[in-house]
Amino acid sequence: MNKSELVEKIANDAEISKASADRVLNAAIETIIKAVTKGDDVQLIGFGTFKSGKRAARIGRNPQTGAELKIPAAKTVKFGAGKAFKDAVNKRK
Repeated sequence: MNKSELVEKIANDAEISKASADRVLNAAIETIIKAVTKGDDVQLIGFGTFKSGKRAARIGRNPQTGAELKIPAAKTVKFGAGKAFKDAVNKRK
């Protein structure tokens, strides 16, 4: 499912226009991005938690030449699925 299909499904389920559903989805995504960028966790009970993490600097290798290269430290985004989400995927009740 891509974003436009998701917007259409939200619009049908909530009985709102596609334009309204698109604005709501974009606002939710933007809010999650801003919160995680600030270092806050976003916990949606039953769905999952978005949080930021850190990846340490390390030495890597160019697979073609074998030359070492420095890979800088970076921030990452982590998502942990909630219990209800995992149970739904595994079809448990």
